[in-house]
Amino acid sequence: MPTWLILIIIGVVLLVLGVAVEAAKFLLWIGIAVLVVSLILGLLRRGKNSV
Repeated sequence: MPTWLILIIIGVVLLVLGVAVEAAKFLLWIGIAVLVVSLILGLLRRGKNSV
């Protein structure tokens, strides 16, 4: 399972349970940031392979 997905799932579970809300928000933002970076790197790799 990808790291970004694990971070987002943990963040959502913490938010739903109301435990450590600030930590949950932080995990969500980190998960989203990792997702965006991995998408950009994947697109760059795909573009480099096609040229």
